[in-house]
Amino acid sequence: MTGRTRYSGPHWRRVMAALANNDTRTAYARIVLGAKLPEAVAGLKDHRRNRAVDALLESGLVDRNAAGELVASEAVFRDLLTQQPRRQPQEGVARFMRLGRIDRYPANKTERRELLAWIVSDAIKADEDLTEKQVNERLLSYTDDVVLLRRYLVDFGLLERTRSGSSYSRPKET
Repeated sequence: MTGRTRYSGPHWRRVMAALANNDTRTAYARIVLGAKLPEAVAGLKDHRRNRAVDALLESGLVDRNAAGELVASEAVFRDLLTQQPRRQPQEGVARFMRLGRIDRYPANKTERRELLAWIVSDAIKADEDLTEKQVNERLLSYTDDVVLLRRYLVDFGLLERTRSGSSYSRPKET
């Protein structure tokens, strides 16, 4: 990976979603075969072309080189494979995780708080201010229901939301 942190690198769901789209898949194939941007998205209207290019960049399937051209990432699939979790231990928060994602939320509030505290400390640095979209992208590594997880984090006081709803951060420790 090119200096990315674990939670901002490629995610298999984004890669699969990009490749599931015919325009994006065709553009990616052309880029892999060495086509430059205009010919890689030839025949697409502006909206579809922009959406395909954005999906390729956001998924990590392509990067921009020093000249600003799109090139197929040489590391994306290797990076995705390194995200495969190890065997699941049956202690601590790992009891509630399966394949690195939340399998179930603990019924016990103390255990639920422990799980949520671990997730927020793993996903969000103490001094970061993030948009809702950025928070959702980070939480996607742990669950498909990012709205529920984000709500739990806020309800348990582990994540603070500005009054305007424009940003989220971890509470300042006193």
